[in-house]
Amino acid sequence: MRATAWLLCLHGCLLWAVVAHAQTPAPLRWGGDAEGGAPFVEADPSDPAKVSGFDVEIAELVAAQLGRSAQFIQIAFQSLDQSAGRGDFDIGLSGIEDIPARRQSLAASVPYYEFREVMTVRAADRERFRTLADLRGKRVATLGGTMAYDLLLEAERSHGLTAVSYDEDVHPYSDLANGRVDAVVLDHVLAERAMRRNTGLVTHADALAIGHYIIITAPENTALRDRVDAILREAMRNGTLERIFRKWNVWNTDQPSLFARVLGTPGTPDTVSATSAPQLYLPSVFRAALITLSLSCFAMALAVALGSLIAVGRVYGDPISRALLTAYVEVMRGTPVLLQLFVIYYGLSSVVRLPAFIAALLGLGLNYAAYESEIYRSALEAVPRGQLDAARILGFTNFQALRLIRAPQAFRLALAPMTNDFVALLKDSSLVSVITVVELTKQTQIFATNVGSWLVPGLLCAAIYLVMSLPLGYLARRLEERWRMPGA
Repeated sequence: MRATAWLLCLHGCLLWAVVAHAQTPAPLRWGGDAEGGAPFVEADPSDPAKVSGFDVEIAELVAAQLGRSAQFIQIAFQSLDQSAGRGDFDIGLSGIEDIPARRQSLAASVPYYEFREVMTVRAADRERFRTLADLRGKRVATLGGTMAYDLLLEAERSHGLTAVSYDEDVHPYSDLANGRVDAVVLDHVLAERAMRRNTGLVTHADALAIGHYIIITAPENTALRDRVDAILREAMRNGTLERIFRKWNVWNTDQPSLFARVLGTPGTPDTVSATSAPQLYLPSVFRAALITLSLSCFAMALAVALGSLIAVGRVYGDPISRALLTAYVEVMRGTPVLLQLFVIYYGLSSVVRLPAFIAALLGLGLNYAAYESEIYRSALEAVPRGQLDAARILGFTNFQALRLIRAPQAFRLALAPMTNDFVALLKDSSLVSVITVVELTKQTQIFATNVGSWLVPGLLCAAIYLVMSLPLGYLARRLEERWRMPGA
């Protein structure tokens, strides 16, 4: 009887736990990017496991009003739109700008903050660079996939400047201070924070454009979007939003007029048509493809030249030389090329300030030289030893035997893997976007973000990569057939 009583008690406890869990509302999963995302979303300095920022407090406000707890989901800023469409989170907010493509592809809230696109320059250039027209031939930094990038894309055509895209908002301003770029165009929220972080910079007060931050959710979540709109409007009426913005020092005189417009308009604000986006981005995509191709060709040429020297040194060198070259090969193959790019571009900036394209060229070339050297070394060692003995008997020097007998045969053997490496390098060139080189994949990502879909930009990008790589494979096969040894 006692056992039965204990079983009944346990059963009751389990049943109570199941019922209590079923009655507990699921947490509100909200997506944002805490990497360099202050003051929107950032890792809390007092507890890195937590996040803080004014968007964090707005997300918690929405969750509380919905009777749910807030659960943060880390999503890269450039992927927030795609993740929202996939349903990876319930709502997304992390300084997300109100652009036509978002309203066409997602359920977007009313705007809750108004920002100004402003230009920051070095203090010494305060009078020299006051407008975008003054920056002809200069490099101007911003974040990819933003209103500011679209603004600079138009300025490239009209004023002849060069737009430089970054993945976060920290390095644009540090590169401006270091002289790598001549100006930065971003939201005034980010510009004011950067001014406190970097000395010697000045931000012009005149707005280049006006934008708004919004909350996004999946396109089918219109009911959730409507509830979020109601919560935001109530927070505008009762002063909650103002208190949050004042706490984070981002409140200004632009916000009361925005609140008045939102509270006076029951529907979502009108937006500009996005039908011109493909025409705007296609020239940039093709320019980026040219950058990808030229970068890959130059980097492969460097890799082939350096790899050949390393292979020869490892085959013919003395023990010390072979040990040093082997160490180089193992280090370059054993560490990520992304890390090597960061070290060359940012780590060495205090010693030598390389342009982004040159740093990308060196990073890819030095990395692939290690792989090429292994191909050439194995090809050199595959040449029959009897041919080398015959060359020595005939009085050939080592250099003559290498140039006339060993290298030509080794090149034939290495041709197929060389072709594979070049195609791999062509694709790995997408990594150089981390050091501000806007190559094909990066420009496609920006294109997709601004049109609100990956389908057309992704297919276009894939087609361009195929157009660049397929002829190379065809040429390699023709050369292999032409140089094939009789009977092989």
